[in-house]
Amino acid sequence: MKQLRKVLAAALCLALLLSASACGQSGENTAPEISGVTDQSVQAGSEFDAMAGVSASDAQDGDVTAKIVVTSMPDLTFQNGKATPENPGDYELTYTVTDKGGLEAKAYATLTVTRQTGEAVVLQDFDFAEDNSGDSRGWTASIADGVQATGELKQGSYVFDITDPGSGDTDIQLVKSGVALSAADYRVRVWAKSTAPTYAHLLANAEGQNLGGAYNLPIGTDIAPLELNFTSAGEGTADLLLNLGKITPNPDNPSDTTPSNFTVTIDKIEIYEITGEQELVPVYTAAFADANEAAVTAGDGASASVNVAGGAAAFQIDSYPTEGGVWSIKADLALPGVAVEAGTKYYYRFTVKADSAQSGELLVESASQADGARANFNGLSLTAGEEVEITNVFTAENAVDDPVIRMQIGNPSDGVTSNTITVSNLEFGKVEGDLDTAKTIDAFGVSTTTAPDPDCLWTTYNGTDEDNERGVGTIWTEGGSLNYRIDQGGSVDWHNKLILGYTGNPLTLPADSYFTVEITAKASKPVSCGFFLNVLGGWDPRISGAIDFTTEEQTFTFETTDTLIMDMDFEMLFQFGSADLAGMGDVTIDISDITIYQRSVI
Repeated sequence: MKQLRKVLAAALCLALLLSASACGQSGENTAPEISGVTDQSVQAGSEFDAMAGVSASDAQDGDVTAKIVVTSMPDLTFQNGKATPENPGDYELTYTVTDKGGLEAKAYATLTVTRQTGEAVVLQDFDFAEDNSGDSRGWTASIADGVQATGELKQGSYVFDITDPGSGDTDIQLVKSGVALSAADYRVRVWAKSTAPTYAHLLANAEGQNLGGAYNLPIGTDIAPLELNFTSAGEGTADLLLNLGKITPNPDNPSDTTPSNFTVTIDKIEIYEITGEQELVPVYTAAFADANEAAVTAGDGASASVNVAGGAAAFQIDSYPTEGGVWSIKADLALPGVAVEAGTKYYYRFTVKADSAQSGELLVESASQADGARANFNGLSLTAGEEVEITNVFTAENAVDDPVIRMQIGNPSDGVTSNTITVSNLEFGKVEGDLDTAKTIDAFGVSTTTAPDPDCLWTTYNGTDEDNERGVGTIWTEGGSLNYRIDQGGSVDWHNKLILGYTGNPLTLPADSYFTVEITAKASKPVSCGFFLNVLGGWDPRISGAIDFTTEEQTFTFETTDTLIMDMDFEMLFQFGSADLAGMGDVTIDISDITIYQRSVI
């Protein structure tokens, strides 16, 4: 009988195994899976359904949604997956399900409970109805009689549409008269591009005397600066002239000349006044013979190491972060024995080569406190395989007792999975003397800095405005939209900024309220940016998000989750910049509406 029971048991096991195989099961139990769990928000006193859109399945047991148990920290009482939180705050939710075999799965989400509020009302609806192409900043176009060309403000730039360039370079000019001069050196930079390669002359004249000229300057299809340097012996005035008429640099090659039927676009003109002298006094020079002279940390799933030998520090990035951002990999160049004093002028220079293109942030800050004690913020943009010298002169914003030069390089270029960045010839020191550079930017786009209208809250920041390597853009209003054209994309996310609410003309948001921001927009090419609602005077964003613009108009919605204890001034930031954007060419973002809604606390 016992033997019969063994035979029957074996037969039953075989039948079960065959049944499992027939059902597509291997016989090995696998854990269930939970889907549909997302962060949510609800007002205090309102019912919250934690199970809305949530399900669970198991390869062996099928649909196990009914077995999900939801718990919360702080504690909430759930009945049939529903709870009514009474106290505002963040609740960490845990979803747990266990299959018949005892295997468990968990999923997590945050429930934000806000204070009770009234109905949403419009606090501010931005008005882009008035067409405004910008401000000429005192520059005027001069077109000779009979020449088929026009020069005018158009779409945030000074634009010359040239059918026939005439017979000489002065037939088409952009002129600024009566520019005040002191005893100083001057540099003029005209940021221009053309639909067809052409030439320009850039001149400074004073009372019939030529103070300086830069001739046969090429204007290409990508925006770039045309540069003139000259010296003024004393006080006076000068006329600055950009000549765009007929130019033939080499009479022996008449085919190399100004074309016909082309357009020149000028976004801005920068004027530098340079006085005094300075001397670079080294304080520390790296030998790169000791491992303590460089360090690297990698987080958010990244992996990196550094090798110091032979007068160089080689930072090896084996893998980039799976999440996080540019700050996930920190490559530090030590400055032993150096203490940075706030308000003192310093410099650094070093040679660097990257195997693959790399962008990021270049900082002088505390090794231990990071941005808690930062002396300088700069950008980093490296081309694959090219050895370059990085130089920077800065006035320390804060004192730092343990400074390092820190490369934050967590974001790879498109398609790059690993990299080697080699640094040598590092020198850090003080800048002594009375050299002073005053810079004026004649930006033609409409902005809060140039428009007399107090309702104009928008402006731009471009990386090149502060002499960073990249970042040029302009803005205008047309057809009921605010248009932001990026003519040169930056490589990091602060090189191209559209700002609404700025310094003396901020966005003021009232206390004891929540806010919803709705943005309706599209772009000439798919492009992404970071979006922030930030408190003026520091970095304390109450909204941090991302926007993926497409060529189709969309509405993007963002909400605050905390109330203000007092009325506060804010700026709304659209921050563009990445290796992809840097190679994209010009792209225009068309914003047709921005509305801020207020929900006052009851």
